[in-house]
Amino acid sequence: MPSLDHDPVVIVLVLFSCRAIQETQMKYLSEWDQWKRYSSKSWKRFLEKAREMTRHLELWREDIRSIEVICLCTKLREKFSSASNRCLTLFLADMQCTIYPVSSSGLIYFYSYIIDLLSGTGFLEETSLFYGHYTIDGIKFENFTYDLPLAYLISTIAYLALSLLWIVKRSVEGFKVNLIRSEEHFQSYCNKIFAGWDFCITNRSVANLKHSSLRYELRADLEEERIRQKIAQRTSEETLRIYSLRLFLNCIVLAVLAACFYAIYLATTFSQEHMKKEIDKMVFGENLLILYLPSIVITLANFITPVIFAKIIHYEDYSPGFEIRLTLLRCVFMRLATICVLVFTLGSKITSCDDNTCELCGYNQKLYPCWETQVGQEMYKLMIFDFIIILAVTLFVDFPRKLLVTYCSSWKLIQCWGQQEFAIPDNVLGIVYGQTICWIGAFFSPLLPAVATVKFIIIFYVKELSLLYTCRPSPRQFRASNSNFFFLLVLLIGLCLAIIPLTISMSRIPSSKACGPFTNYNTTWEVIPKTMITFPSSLQSVIHGITSEAFAVPFFMIICLVMFYFIALAGAHKRVVVQLREQLSLESRDKRYLIQKLTEAQRDLRDQ
Repeated sequence: MPSLDHDPVVIVLVLFSCRAIQETQMKYLSEWDQWKRYSSKSWKRFLEKAREMTRHLELWREDIRSIEVICLCTKLREKFSSASNRCLTLFLADMQCTIYPVSSSGLIYFYSYIIDLLSGTGFLEETSLFYGHYTIDGIKFENFTYDLPLAYLISTIAYLALSLLWIVKRSVEGFKVNLIRSEEHFQSYCNKIFAGWDFCITNRSVANLKHSSLRYELRADLEEERIRQKIAQRTSEETLRIYSLRLFLNCIVLAVLAACFYAIYLATTFSQEHMKKEIDKMVFGENLLILYLPSIVITLANFITPVIFAKIIHYEDYSPGFEIRLTLLRCVFMRLATICVLVFTLGSKITSCDDNTCELCGYNQKLYPCWETQVGQEMYKLMIFDFIIILAVTLFVDFPRKLLVTYCSSWKLIQCWGQQEFAIPDNVLGIVYGQTICWIGAFFSPLLPAVATVKFIIIFYVKELSLLYTCRPSPRQFRASNSNFFFLLVLLIGLCLAIIPLTISMSRIPSSKACGPFTNYNTTWEVIPKTMITFPSSLQSVIHGITSEAFAVPFFMIICLVMFYFIALAGAHKRVVVQLREQLSLESRDKRYLIQKLTEAQRDLRDQ
């Protein structure tokens, strides 16, 4: 209930009652007392009037009061304007960050569809091939709602996790076989000479190939043994000279890699700055060249650097087997690092800008209104260009070369050129390169794995035709166990390199506000904690316990103990193997001794 003390009617009644009581009391006072009371009241009123007059005589009183009022009004206005400006800025920022220009309709040149198909722009950009097509709206069913943002992120993580598990499983199997094969130094010559022939061979050409393969393996083993003896007989001056030469040649290799990376950076920067021009302002070839400039530079680097590495490796004085492995490792690093340079260059362009757009949106909204789609387009262009190059080399280089070698074999130049060899490492590295592009682009272009699957199926049949009709087998035979383990290891490195930029883009770079299923989230990963909030409290406590330090530290210690146990177990098994080999050697000596004694006994019996 409201208080009666603040009721205005009550206050007025109280004042009237007080005045009536005072008038009643005045009637009963003497004239002297009445005069004293009136005079005291008059004196009080005079003093109040005098104080008011002195206040008006103060210097700059009115000006100061007006300034105080102005300052107060100014402060209020500043606060109001700052609040309104902040609201207006946030509103304009939200409006600016959600702007996503749609491809203009109207008169379109005929070659624009070809450019769109090759670059992923135009009509193809609005399809489900790219990130921007998907929205934040869930799909509602009768009993539940399909959370599209969460499903989008979980499907990408599951795809990468399954790939990792499959590669690790296959790598462990290959590592076991490789470990067993690596212990066969003493038996390698005997196995190749006495058990290296395949008696199922019935074709003469296959038999000749098997002969050349065995000759190459024996020659390589003898060369490696010669290199070992040469290394053991080197003097300190020769060792210093060869290591200085290797250091110099490795500096050249690093310089070549740095030049390639810088060229990719310049090509990507130039392409991103000039690709926003209207198509009608450029001719067909110029537009296509600008769109595919990073892919062209990466492909040229992948073609040129293996030739340079193959020439450099001959001067480093390594064994033939180590030369092959080191050249392959350099080529692998070159192929995978070029993709990473392209991705990180795009990331730097997305997160940097000259105006205050990055402060408002968190990324360069002016050039990249939907940056995830544009990164997906770059991966799509790499995939398509790699496919075009493989088809072009097979159709316009390998087949004409086969025809020239077949019908113009009398020419000395054609004889020096020779028939194309089917190099297994180069083809496998090409597959690893394409798969790495697929892994990186899987988040930005959800249907890119399907495109990669179709590409690999077509490439398989193209390579099969090329192998059967245009190529000759390589005289170098690659052991299945060693090569499988090596290529799976390379594939694992490619997957790890693909996970790094994906993790940074999901957790650090703000998601696009103009497109995609994460427009209401600051980052892509933010959908995970917001989804966990909806879980029951017991499940939340379990998840927080698993992800806390109290669980991580003991788990890490247990994993380390298990790892040390298996390392110790492997060492014990290795010692047992060594002991068994020594036992077999002793048994063979005993048998030789017994045979020798038996021979002597038989000779003595004959002499008798």
